[in-house]
Amino acid sequence: MSTSPQRKPHWRSAFLPLLLLVLCPPAAQAAEYTIDPTHTYASFEIDHLGFSTQRGQFNRSSGIVEFDPEGRTGRIDIRIDAASLDTGFDLRDDVLRGDSWFNVKAFPDILFRSQKLVFIEDRLSAVEGTLAMLGEIRPMRLEISRFKCGLNLANRKRGCGADALGSLRRSEFGMNNGQPFIGDEVRLRIQVEAYLP
Repeated sequence: MSTSPQRKPHWRSAFLPLLLLVLCPPAAQAAEYTIDPTHTYASFEIDHLGFSTQRGQFNRSSGIVEFDPEGRTGRIDIRIDAASLDTGFDLRDDVLRGDSWFNVKAFPDILFRSQKLVFIEDRLSAVEGTLAMLGEIRPMRLEISRFKCGLNLANRKRGCGADALGSLRRSEFGMNNGQPFIGDEVRLRIQVEAYLP
């Protein structure tokens, strides 16, 4: 009984699935990124006696960024360690950590939680949410000046990063001392980088 020689698969049949994978990648899905504390800082600016703008930052933060580029949805939860406040002058920092200002023993965390991501076309332009500080919760909108997700070539991890800016009135959180000599409006800047585990 004669058998016909076995046919070798044609190169096109082997190449076609690969071509389809490249041209039609799987749809992007929501991913949860962990905030990188070495590249995430919240800093603030406040008027001082009308002479200058005083600045400081919080050196420790943590949290989660969840982002779905297809659905244009996600969430951002950032925990700022109030005791990590740093203005570059230890004596002033001790006063600001005390009962009359941030009262870090009673209120160790400052929390930002998003409620809505705002897009202009394909660009993330703002995040609306709430800020919890000193036992008070107030709405806060952060304007996004830069936002990027992708592969970080240095650490070889996929991540997202952003520069955000918002403002608040400290009196709305019960922090009234020093007025009117020290300003009521505080400008809050948050630089964030977050990566897949």
